[in-house]
Amino acid sequence: MIQELIELLWPALLETLYMLFWSSIFALIMGTALGVTLVVTEKGGILEATGLHRVINMVINCIRSIPSIILIVLLLPLSRLIVGTTLGPTAAIVSLSIGIAPFLGRIIETSLKEVSIGKIEAAKAVGASPFTIIFRVLIPESLPALVRGVTIAIIAITEFTAIAGAIGAGGLGSLAIRFGYQRFREDVLIATVIIIILLVQIFQWTGDYISRSINKKRFKFD
Repeated sequence: MIQELIELLWPALLETLYMLFWSSIFALIMGTALGVTLVVTEKGGILEATGLHRVINMVINCIRSIPSIILIVLLLPLSRLIVGTTLGPTAAIVSLSIGIAPFLGRIIETSLKEVSIGKIEAAKAVGASPFTIIFRVLIPESLPALVRGVTIAIIAITEFTAIAGAIGAGGLGSLAIRFGYQRFREDVLIATVIIIILLVQIFQWTGDYISRSINKKRFKFD
């Protein structure tokens, strides 16, 4: 019984980790671009462009308003266009990345806005370019908050992978539904839930540890 359970859980866990890794990478790239753009293009920003800011803000709000499973379904045609299929973990990465990027973008925007205006003004006063201000002031100064935000996003992606499992993405979510629920295998259902909880705890602990380490080093040098 235990051997059978392991044979079911191991491939599903690998699929979930595969989706998590690549979805997190792509969502981080898109979310960072969105968050930084929102901050620098707002009124009074270092690259003020209120029209662009309003458009991006509206797009993010619209995407975030769509329930997760509906958003995943809506993005399936895009998955087919990019990877040639709507089934499996690779196809799910497209939906997961795009689905979580606006959420991550909003978190990054909030984190960057925590940076003191005085430090930004000081950088401007010495002639720093917008590029320098972004990568030498905004991001480094908000790094602990950014780490915490990325941690929240990764945990949200973990939830997304379970939801995506309901529509053929594979992973632990699919296993829980196909074997745990539909075949009345309580052992499979409980085991998948425990693994997902453990994953979330590991991600949260790791994110908190990194954030605290950055703060300690910063205070040490200060």
